[in-house]
Amino acid sequence: MTAGDTDSSGTAAPHTHSPADVLAAYDTEPAGLSADEATRRLADHGHNEVERGGGRGALDILVAQFDSALIWVLVAAAALSVWAGHAVDAVLIAVIVAANGVFGFLQDYRAEESLDALRELTAPTATARRDGEATAVDATSLVPGDIVELSGGDVVPADGRLLEARSLEVDEAALTGESVPVSKGVAPVAADTPLAERTPMVYKGTNVTRGSGVAVVTATGMDTEVGGIAGELAGTAETDTPLQVELDRLGRVLGIGVVVLAALVVPLLLLRGTDPVQSALTAISLAVAAVPEGLPAVVTLTLALGVRRMADEDALVRRLPAVEALGAVDVICTDKTGTLTEGEMSVSRIWVNDSIVRPDQSAEPPDAERVDQLLRAGTLCNDATVEAGDPTERAIVAAARERGIDVATLRAARPRTGEIPFSSERKWMGTVHDDAVYVKGAPEVVLSKADRVHTADGPRELTEASRDRIHAQVGAFADDALRVLAVGTAESADVVERDAAGDPADVSGGLTFLGLVGMIDPAREEVAGAVAATQRAGIDVKMVTGDNARTAAAIGATLGLGGAVVTGRDVEALTDDQLRDRAESVDIFARTAPEQKVRILRALQAGGHVVAMTGDGVNDAPALKNADIGVAMGVRGTDVAKQASDIVLLDDDYATIERAVERGRAIFDNVWKFVGYLLSANVAEVAIVFIASLLGYLVLPAVQLLWINLLTDGLPALALGVDPRSGDVMERPPRDPERGIVDRGMLGLVGGTGTVSTAAILGLLFLTLGGAPSVTPYVTTMVFTAFVFLEFEKLYVIRWLRETPTLSNRWLAAAVGGSVALQLAVLYTPLADSFGTVPLGLADWGLIGGLMLAVLPLYLVVAYLVRRVTVGADG
Repeated sequence: MTAGDTDSSGTAAPHTHSPADVLAAYDTEPAGLSADEATRRLADHGHNEVERGGGRGALDILVAQFDSALIWVLVAAAALSVWAGHAVDAVLIAVIVAANGVFGFLQDYRAEESLDALRELTAPTATARRDGEATAVDATSLVPGDIVELSGGDVVPADGRLLEARSLEVDEAALTGESVPVSKGVAPVAADTPLAERTPMVYKGTNVTRGSGVAVVTATGMDTEVGGIAGELAGTAETDTPLQVELDRLGRVLGIGVVVLAALVVPLLLLRGTDPVQSALTAISLAVAAVPEGLPAVVTLTLALGVRRMADEDALVRRLPAVEALGAVDVICTDKTGTLTEGEMSVSRIWVNDSIVRPDQSAEPPDAERVDQLLRAGTLCNDATVEAGDPTERAIVAAARERGIDVATLRAARPRTGEIPFSSERKWMGTVHDDAVYVKGAPEVVLSKADRVHTADGPRELTEASRDRIHAQVGAFADDALRVLAVGTAESADVVERDAAGDPADVSGGLTFLGLVGMIDPAREEVAGAVAATQRAGIDVKMVTGDNARTAAAIGATLGLGGAVVTGRDVEALTDDQLRDRAESVDIFARTAPEQKVRILRALQAGGHVVAMTGDGVNDAPALKNADIGVAMGVRGTDVAKQASDIVLLDDDYATIERAVERGRAIFDNVWKFVGYLLSANVAEVAIVFIASLLGYLVLPAVQLLWINLLTDGLPALALGVDPRSGDVMERPPRDPERGIVDRGMLGLVGGTGTVSTAAILGLLFLTLGGAPSVTPYVTTMVFTAFVFLEFEKLYVIRWLRETPTLSNRWLAAAVGGSVALQLAVLYTPLADSFGTVPLGLADWGLIGGLMLAVLPLYLVVAYLVRRVTVGADG
């Protein structure tokens, strides 16, 4: 059972028992515990604290940077280089591995630091009855059986069963997703009542918005509802993104390939009579050639640059690979309250005697005066300001201000002389003034106290026909998921009934019915466009909310999400297979508990989907943690949700998700380009060294292979990472994560361009050898230099393959220019001694240029064929 199903005393479902039974179960009484007994229980139950989960220490972040098969292959290559006496090679590899770790560590650590200031949703103090007196105590010292007092503005310090409730309303949105405060009472409810409807219970971390109450603490710390969610998060492992999985798979394949290659080439060379040491050096050269040393660092830096751009766009990325993983998302499961909606109640429509007016519309007289009169009455019969108070009352005040009513001046001119507070039993509130009485509350109650209705011609008798029209309008508003309040007035305080002390107690009747106010937590202005854009990109958007079905359906309809609504109880009744089928076709899930959100998420994942989950409440945290990408709201989001997420939206703007998906897809395109570029170079290097070795020629020694990889894997590949996006990036369907990076198109690119490069370089080798029995420094220099320049040529061909404008990346031009300068440095400076090269003359450069011209059409043919394959796969 969850924390809400059993309490710390072992009593099942406290919401099903009477206050007296719960007090007896906890061996406590309304006067509270003694200080000594509270101390004893604290020793038994521990402090009322929820363990923080989801954070990562510096050491964990650092170690994670090296948790990759590809990294370990590089470490093995460095070790082989040391064994063979090639210290320079080993140093180069070590520098690359270290740089990759540092870049990744700095980015992830900064993201964690930015969240360290966030603290768990909790109350620092609470009012508990100890030794018969109400005392302010540290909330962490509360124990089961404590009696706590609650009032408006308090944060509930622990889970509790209400003993008293006086007009008590609690905002439970962070826990249940309910968009409006819940009226609380003391009457027991059925055992299977959903969490959001357990009116006699209050829960740790929720907010009291109105009234007061007294509760007996039933659960503290990790036994609370919030604690149960935190415990579930702690037991959930981090999931790897598609890019992490693919790179790890690539690392394992390369590692196996290197071992197999070495196992093949050494015996072959020994059989040909090659010296054992020379055979070993050749094997090491092949191993170095096979491994794209710069790939991890380039991927990390590319993602880091994407993270920086996303931060500028109000999205904080906690894990680098999450940026790219967004590009593979094909389902977004989004919470409603505060994510799709504003998270604030707003007056949507006002009804005044058969006329419906929106607050932001200009009403014609006499409707304008009747609307203003209703809003003035609703503002006077009101305890809120725009900034604080009950959400529905704040909405009325905001609507009055929008109509140009000066709220402060109005209230100062019409002070109260008495009031009848709202209660869940009464369902209305009244205020008494010198010359009038104002009432607002449930339409059926206010209507029962009215005998007149305000019309365009002034007050008129409230006939049965008028009552029927009002009831019909209440139903119409409710069908649109509006929360409906009625407002009435009397021009004399004579209608007020008073108690023995002379205080207002009731309104017997004689009210004039002013009209109806329909309110809703509206969809955020930009969300409809963002939802439409993600749907055009082939991403299915599903609302998964704790709010009620009617409200969820109404908001969904405004955002283009329709069809049947499935509730949490429906989900509970479905098997996993049935839910997987149902989740494919349903857009809206309502009244869902945290564990049901996770089931929906896993059902979609079982169907092969890559799922992003957005949310802001404590109730969203388990789904955020289990999602392929968890996206939390930064402004309204709870600390629990933020810690469980991969990305935090700093502006709570759903449209930022759309931009993040676009960024993720563009980054994947760029990763695809430079992985194909690097692997094609490595394949050509391996083929050239292997074939030449079998023919008795040792070309491209390890130091030159590492230099080639450094030039191609370095600045040019990194510059590819900031290539501008192609224009159709959000018009394609999502990438199939099963395809991975090394897909058919990649294999065609690597195999085709690798074959062309190998044939061209081997042709150059035999041309420059001129029949000589062994290679000379001149031959090695020509092969070495030609290979570097062919790689730069191929780079622009690969960009053309992905339809990237040729001159659109000034960083790439600078990177290629810098790499060319570095290559010239190893030919014409003292560095030549370390690399075994000799200067080249004009004729040699002419030969290399001619080779590049001859190879270009072949590269373009390969790219054209690959483009056809990749476009077909994407479409």
